[in-house]
Amino acid sequence: MWRMLADAILVLHFGVVLFVIAGLAWIVVGNVLRWPGANGWWFRTAHLAAIAIVVLEAWLGATCPLTTLEDWLRAQAGEAGYSHGFVEYWVRRVLFYDAPPWVFTLGYTLFGALVAAAWWRFPPGRGGRPGNR
Repeated sequence: MWRMLADAILVLHFGVVLFVIAGLAWIVVGNVLRWPGANGWWFRTAHLAAIAIVVLEAWLGATCPLTTLEDWLRAQAGEAGYSHGFVEYWVRRVLFYDAPPWVFTLGYTLFGALVAAAWWRFPPGRGGRPGNR
């Protein structure tokens, strides 16, 4: 049971990463192509909050709570490493790289700046009609 919960947290974590990355693409492309929903207030607020949390964690040197929870669940399952199934191995490889911490802090900060620029360039909540200027 603990391992299944840990795997669920890993998939959730991967989903958050996809939301942050694909969300910015959706915002920019959606505004250029005038897709409805690209500027929805709740979507844009959740997207900005997600990257803001990542940037704040990086600047504070904090470990992501999802990572902490997953590690705790794996410890409860008696697992000491990540030598598990195929999907888990590749999801983990996509999420975690070996690089100095400052590289991630810089990357998160730059991506956060892009999200802020998109917020300014394409303001949210324009009644579902993206691209109106």
